[in-house]
Amino acid sequence: MKINTLKSLSIAAILFGTLTVFSGGRALFGDAEAQAAVGNAVGFVLWFNFLAGFAYVLVGAALWQGRRWAVWGAGALALATALVAAGFGLHIMSGGAFEMRTVGAMTIRLTFWLTVFAVAPRIR
Repeated sequence: MKINTLKSLSIAAILFGTLTVFSGGRALFGDAEAQAAVGNAVGFVLWFNFLAGFAYVLVGAALWQGRRWAVWGAGALALATALVAAGFGLHIMSGGAFEMRTVGAMTIRLTFWLTVFAVAPRIR
């Protein structure tokens, strides 16, 4: 049971990272239509999420392999996401334009990595 849970977390992290890189890459480097679909994206959040996607894949692979540092990698991703979310919150409170879906996406990202950081040591 423990191995299956850890493998499931690692697969989820790898898929999450792959989708994050793909969607962020389209928003940053895609054609005009793809970039327009982003709406009021906040630049530093968009760049963070795109770059963090690569780290999601790396940490997911490390979880799959049972590497000890993967748990700390998950914690670092949770902390970095929390810091970016705080900056995003300040951006919103100062009247900056934003997309409500970004609030949801940041909440999902933070919850996911906090969960991995909390659960992975118990099942490793």
